[in-house]
Amino acid sequence: MNAKYALALILALQVSGCLCQLPEPSEELVQKYDALKSVFYKRLLTALGKLQASAVDTAGTSERGQEARAYFEGMQAKPELQALVKVATGLGQEAIPLVDKARTAALGTYEHYLRPHVGQHLSDTIDRIKGLLDIVLPTE
Repeated sequence: MNAKYALALILALQVSGCLCQLPEPSEELVQKYDALKSVFYKRLLTALGKLQASAVDTAGTSERGQEARAYFEGMQAKPELQALVKVATGLGQEAIPLVDKARTAALGTYEHYLRPHVGQHLSDTIDRIKGLLDIVLPTE
């Protein structure tokens, strides 16, 4: 019986949450977020490039590395994997507007409710972490 009441309360809260208008983020916050996101992607691409270069060096020198290379090249030629990649790409393209809407809502909610309280501390922490990441995992 209590589970029914809990479920009814959750559903009522979801409906009331859907009906409210979420605040829009400021242009300054969106630009800051986009800058941090682009730096993050650059770091990932740099790390992936280093990992790939290391794997190529290892694959060229060991017998197991050459076997692994042949296996992955064989996997890339399979039509099942190509179909899976196409489906995943299509789903990703369909999800882009939903992700953008969710990101805008999250940024707006953060800016309206949390930024006045934790914004400066979070900004300082991000700057400190960026300094460490510049040493460990540079963007170039």
